[in-house]
Amino acid sequence: MSVKLEYTTNLTATEVLETNTVSSAAASRTVKHTLLNKAATLQASTTPPVSKVAAFEQALTAGAATIDLTALTGTNGAAVDGTGLKVQAIKITAKATNANVITITKGASNGYALAGADFSVALAAGQEFVLFGNDAAPDIASDAKTLDLAGTLAQAVQVIIVMG
Repeated sequence: MSVKLEYTTNLTATEVLETNTVSSAAASRTVKHTLLNKAATLQASTTPPVSKVAAFEQALTAGAATIDLTALTGTNGAAVDGTGLKVQAIKITAKATNANVITITKGASNGYALAGADFSVALAAGQEFVLFGNDAAPDIASDAKTLDLAGTLAQAVQVIIVMG
């Protein structure tokens, strides 16, 4: 099995400045902000490397769930163990049908500091969290492997995790 990650983030804002600028022609008053757009293709031989992927829906039970990075679900239900790898990219989307916010944090037991020791993100229905780890996330290990989800009842998030 091989994994290839095509990672792209784009946020392009177009702004048309007021007519009281140096040139009043609309074309010369238009500014496109694209400086932070990024594109990268990663695989096992790149830096950072990618070698495993897991994609799944995680439902809460009684308003809680834990994602264990050493026991993930991959394609066709295959088990995916991220031990010894780093999270290189992750995307978590709160389902549009969720009634309330789902908060994702470093796990209380064997917590994984995905974006630092105090990592926490709250997603309302339809919101997304995307992180490009760029080889800077910690190694997944027996004492650093869980992300906790807290919300209401049986709400759910959709998750894609790419590790290497």
